[in-house]
This record gives sequence, C-alpha cells and structure tokens, in this order.
Amino acid sequence: QLQLVESGGGLVQPGGSLRLSCTASNFTLDDYALAWFRQGPGNKREGLACVTSKDSRTHYKDSVKGRFTISRDDMKNTMSLQMNSLKPEDTAVYLCNAKYTFYSFWGQGTQVTVAS
Repeated sequence: QLQLVESGGGLVQPGGSLRLSCTASNFTLDDYALAWFRQGPGNKREGLACVTSKDSRTHYKDSVKGRFTISRDDMKNTMSLQMNSLKPEDTAVYLCNAKYTFYSFWGQGTQVTVAS
C-alpha cells in the first residue's frame, strides 16, 4: 500500500519548536513535489510550505515564513517541517502531501498543539 506517515507532533509551549517528519512507504519521493498543510478546528485546509522535486525550490505561506522550514531527503525517502517560534494559532492537524502529475498522496495527519 502506498502511503505517507507523519510523526513528530505533540504539545509545545508558545515560542517553542517542533520538527515534523513524513516518510513514504512503497513508493519513492524523487519525482514528487512535496508540501505541508494544516487544518485547524473549523478551518479549511491551508498550504504552508512546499518544495519542488528536482531543484528543491521552496515556497512558504506568509504566516509561517521565517519560522518554518521545509526540507526533503530523497535518499531517506522523507520530508520534514522544522517549526520554530510556535504560536497558539499554529495549533492544528498537520498533513504532508506528495504530488506528481495525476497522483497525490496524503498522510494521516499529526496533531500540533501550542499552549502554555
């Protein structure tokens, strides 16, 4: 079964950091554009960061620019999201996505809660 599995979520205090990881099973990420999304309670899913497949160009949503960093390691078949200076409004379920032509895979999501 082709799937993405996230890890690394949890509870963190405001100003803290977390690193999320996403590992692909039964397919390789080399040709896929990768992205992180999140969905907070009652909110629509929003894209946060993405990285291209060949030249690893990155793009960020303004609200996370300078605080979040997306990366990919095709040798390990993983992608990551380093999140620093976390705010309560960053609380959400975070999901990874891999997309290539007609194919799009989603992880199951990992909860991130930012609270004192």
